[in-house]
Amino acid sequence: MANFKNTELLPERRGIVGVVSKSLDQSEQKSRAYRRGRRFGRISGQGFLFWLLSLGVFFFMYLAYLGLKMHFHGDVSSLRDVKEELLVKNAPEQPRRKPHRQRFSACEVPFLDSVTYLLEPKDNVKFAHFSLGYIEREEKPPLNEARFGGHLTPEEREESYHASNRTIYCGFVSKPDRFPGTGFDVDEKDKKYMHKCIVVVSSCIFGSSDFLRRPNSKVISEYSKKNVCFVMFVDEESLVKLSADGNIQDENGNVGLWRIVIVKNLPYEDMRKTGKVPKFLSHRLFPSSRYSIWLDSKLRLNADPMQIIEYFLWRAGSEYAISNHYARHCVWDEVLQNKRLNKYNHSAIDEQFHFYQSDGLTKFDSSDPQTHLPSFVPEGSFIVRAHTPMSNLFSCLWFNEIDHFTSRDQLSFAYTYLKLRRLNPETHLYLNMFKDCERRAITKLFHHRLP
Repeated sequence: MANFKNTELLPERRGIVGVVSKSLDQSEQKSRAYRRGRRFGRISGQGFLFWLLSLGVFFFMYLAYLGLKMHFHGDVSSLRDVKEELLVKNAPEQPRRKPHRQRFSACEVPFLDSVTYLLEPKDNVKFAHFSLGYIEREEKPPLNEARFGGHLTPEEREESYHASNRTIYCGFVSKPDRFPGTGFDVDEKDKKYMHKCIVVVSSCIFGSSDFLRRPNSKVISEYSKKNVCFVMFVDEESLVKLSADGNIQDENGNVGLWRIVIVKNLPYEDMRKTGKVPKFLSHRLFPSSRYSIWLDSKLRLNADPMQIIEYFLWRAGSEYAISNHYARHCVWDEVLQNKRLNKYNHSAIDEQFHFYQSDGLTKFDSSDPQTHLPSFVPEGSFIVRAHTPMSNLFSCLWFNEIDHFTSRDQLSFAYTYLKLRRLNPETHLYLNMFKDCERRAITKLFHHRLP
């Protein structure tokens, strides 16, 4: 067996082995250095990522602290609050729901069971008695202009508020023959019918603004059907529309209980203002009448007219009855609502309102014993009247305010009543301003016809 322990290599062999050995050592050193570099790289990368994330967290917390401090101006909220706030801010916007309209209900009205034995009370001695006449013609109209309401000077307007024997402006002012008529013309046949009416229920439709709402004949007594005039004033445009709806007049000009009276030559371009003529001047249109009931065309009558007169006038000892508004009681609120809903030109409303304030109108205060009214704002769609001198005077004065200012009659009601009362401390208008829930019990409300 060969013994290699002490064997020496040849010189060339030793050189080759040395080179190989040196190469292996260098290769192993590089491998070790590479592995150390990878470990160091992993450690350095993890540390860098750790510090980077830590810095990001601290930066986010700092921003959250500043943001919450600016928003709340107080203590810093928790991160949970921050998260919830961010979720709320980033949540999609929900569609806004329309607010629910407040509902108002009716209340019981204790009518008599029957009108068969109903007797009109004797003339009430507490009602004022004076002679009231009306200006029928202006001989020298200013600027050659014919006006249905006439031309009141400020002095005439002030004097008209005094309840005494006098002649006042109250619509239907005509002119000399060379001037055109001032309007609200009705056929002679209808005039004769209207002059015979003692008790009247009236309404109107101008400008095709509503459907025809027939009174509920089931609750109206035979006595009222025979003795009460039911008159609906319409213009020719509305008559065509109503006929197209199937409301055909019979040989007497009636549609159900309504006697249709056609009005030509309307006195105002504003249909709402034209509608105030039959609303407030029923004593002029029906000169023989003793009582009248007005209802807007959006209402249907659901009670007997004689029961209404007995309850709101005779039993209450009143000569004028109107309900208070269901939501608003101060003219200030009514002005804002009219402007908010663009019911009329804002400048015209401001002019009227500022004039009333300058003439003593104050805000409604239910606790003030000098208020004299349960509300400064009426729900004027339903009015019951006795045609007494004081009731007729108040109706004329209220109409004159509408003729001079805006057609929004709720703005001028309190001013007219309070001024009339202030200038006549010994002569009262016996007003029954009843609850609006009673109006709802005897009428049914509908929406206006869409244009």
